[in-house]
Amino acid sequence: MGTIPQKVVEAGRGTLELFPLDTSEDRLFALLRDIFENYWQVIHFGPLIQGAAWEIRAPGAPRRISLSDGYATIDFGAWHFHICIGPHRGSAANPVDPALAAHRRTARAELYRQLQADGTPNSWGLRLFNGKDEQQMTVFLPNPFLSDDLKPLAEPDWSRLAMWDHLRKTYLGLEPDPGDRTGTGFVHG
Repeated sequence: MGTIPQKVVEAGRGTLELFPLDTSEDRLFALLRDIFENYWQVIHFGPLIQGAAWEIRAPGAPRRISLSDGYATIDFGAWHFHICIGPHRGSAANPVDPALAAHRRTARAELYRQLQADGTPNSWGLRLFNGKDEQQMTVFLPNPFLSDDLKPLAEPDWSRLAMWDHLRKTYLGLEPDPGDRTGTGFVHG
């Protein structure tokens, strides 16, 4: 079941190693539940596009994670977000045009690791893109070179790759990669 990563160079991000994920509604909902129920306290998330990086931290555990008409809702109480991951039809009184529904729905999902010039990883995450290849969300995973408050650590804490290892195993069938533990520090892209 293992996945072979593809390497791409993205403007402003350097080289990324991408691990494509199944984009079925059931699989994406399970992934989002897993991340936000089990790891909410150690992730940052939001859009990461040229000119804007939203590094949001959850204020606490989600009060509710639900799925309706193709939209996953992650509700933290004071605020929430919706992300279209499945078939979206609208209501009988207000149906959604199929082309618009396809635009809204996650069409590409991938785990990634950012590589430094020497080929060692320095950042790990998840990205979701809609049907027009517009970014919906990035989830920044715990980094062995940064604290939960994104402050540089004096020494790498390799235990902070536990979430990455879990996601690789659960959603890609891949064992931990010793190469993930070869980096020397975090470098902004």
